Amino acid sequence: MTSDVDGTSSLDRAAILVLVRDQLAQILEVTPDDIDEDIPFDVMGADSLALIELVEALEESLARYVAGFHIDDEDLEGLGSVRDAVDYVAAKLQLA
Repeated sequence: MTSDVDGTSSLDRAAILVLVRDQLAQILEVTPDDIDEDIPFDVMGADSLALIELVEALEESLARYVAGFHIDDEDLEGLGSVRDAVDYVAAKLQLA
């Protein structure tokens, strides 16, 4: 994958999972342990506004790994769970 300007290692899937869970937990005001990778966002109480907040937070966090990291609006519709989001980010980082 890529590395930070300061030479730190790139994100692996586990690190992306932690990042997504932490960001979503803040948005939903729960602990990261309450975020299950396979439970659909809507079942967790994440509505479309929460998902937009998640995307914005991820774009900001991931910009230090890939300049201009962006999640396309049309791709957001295909992200139904944390696993989907993690897989999407991991795939996008590999292509960057």
